[in-house]
Amino acid sequence: MKIGFIGLGNMGGPMALNLVNAGHEVTGFDLAAPMPAGVAKAATAAAAATGADVVITMLPNGAILRAVAAEVIPAMAVGAVLCDCSTVDVDSARAVADQAAAAGIGALDAPVSGGVGGAAAGTLTFMVGGTEDAFAKVKPLFDIMGQKAVHCGAAGAGQAAKICNNMILGVTMIATCEAFALADKLGLDRQKMFDVVSTSSGYSWTMNAYCPAPGVGPKSPADNGYKPGFAAELMLKDLRLSQQAADSADADTPMGQLAADLYRRFVEDEDGKGMDFSAMLPRFEKRGRA
Repeated sequence: MKIGFIGLGNMGGPMALNLVNAGHEVTGFDLAAPMPAGVAKAATAAAAATGADVVITMLPNGAILRAVAAEVIPAMAVGAVLCDCSTVDVDSARAVADQAAAAGIGALDAPVSGGVGGAAAGTLTFMVGGTEDAFAKVKPLFDIMGQKAVHCGAAGAGQAAKICNNMILGVTMIATCEAFALADKLGLDRQKMFDVVSTSSGYSWTMNAYCPAPGVGPKSPADNGYKPGFAAELMLKDLRLSQQAADSADADTPMGQLAADLYRRFVEDEDGKGMDFSAMLPRFEKRGRA
């Protein structure tokens, strides 16, 4: 396919490179990031989209997505597909899908899970909203860039799945870190704590696969000074998106709101910015009961 790729940073760059290595013709545009090897550089986002079968975007937020969509949709051919892989608010995803549909263009919201490592290895998971036809057209590209693509439903469903998943992730990581800090103060060995919880009813991904305690369980950012695999500020972004969606849908999410509040304090008022989101553990270690 002929592919336009807009947003070639830490995630978009390796995703585009995997498409090039699979034999696709990729033209890219980014305001700052360099073009990966084999990606032709366009002068504008519209130029990258012109003549493309699929345009993929990987952008910081919904406002930027809306601005880019307004630029590229008029340049795209009828029948092409705009596939946004950013994590943005549901309302922006649906607004862009409506704009694309009015122009005769397919649209997918397809946020990813798997981080920079998954982008480089081609093992991302895509959570996809949009029409069946658009999903079928882009599915071969999802298979190159990732290991799984789930069609979650109509426009916005991909973003809904992503933010619901990450709300669970944020809440669960806080609970895991709280439990380790409590275990420390009760004199319980961390390895014994892991051995019990990882095989009993406290089992979770944050305990078993991404343990926030250094030297316990599989290797994780905790074993590398909490350098980010998934940065705390990105978790804060996703938790804020979850609460924005909850407001829009009139949903009661008290744990999600509390997690958002705690990560906001950690990132903006304490030392969490630039740290992995599992660095909540040393935060709780230093604190007593309020």
